[in-house]
Amino acid sequence: MNGFILWATPWWVNLLMCVPVAVFLLSRKNKFSISKQQLLLVAIFGIAFGFVEASVVIYLRAALGFLPNYTGTLSDIINNAGSYNPSHLLKTIPTGLFTVEFFREAATMVMLTSIGLLSARRYRERFILFLWAFAFWDLFYYVGLWIVTRWPESLTTQDVLFLIPVPWISQVWFPFLVSGLTILLVAINSRKSADLVS
Repeated sequence: MNGFILWATPWWVNLLMCVPVAVFLLSRKNKFSISKQQLLLVAIFGIAFGFVEASVVIYLRAALGFLPNYTGTLSDIINNAGSYNPSHLLKTIPTGLFTVEFFREAATMVMLTSIGLLSARRYRERFILFLWAFAFWDLFYYVGLWIVTRWPESLTTQDVLFLIPVPWISQVWFPFLVSGLTILLVAINSRKSADLVS
């Protein structure tokens, strides 16, 4: 088990803690005009997309030799995944695959932004639904990885969160906290469907 590390690197990644604060501030005067159906559908998208993201990372680990027994059954992978250190991936990933990964992450942001834009009429609600989708995507990325590989081993496991414009490194508790608080605050501050009809 790793020791607790408070700060992410580079330093500006820590500003993501402002996301739940922004959600709270945007909802102080008026709740978000988002129905339960919108929240549910965008959450389903985020959950499914998180699992797709986890699958891509699992394939990348297998291709680079970081996932023993990947040729066996899912049970073989779960029981023999071995330890994994994402910093090793950064050091050994070939330049071509790193470039593909960089553009895949950019495409991920385009997709999450698009779901927010398509799910609401007003810009405030579009932004909030983008954050909602992002939070579910982020959480279920880790859920998907853990189900298949039993990684991350704990909330203090170190991870490479993102590559754009440089690698973001933090313990897993950090994205869990930001995403969890975002989901909670959006859910609390969204109007019920009946309120939207009037």
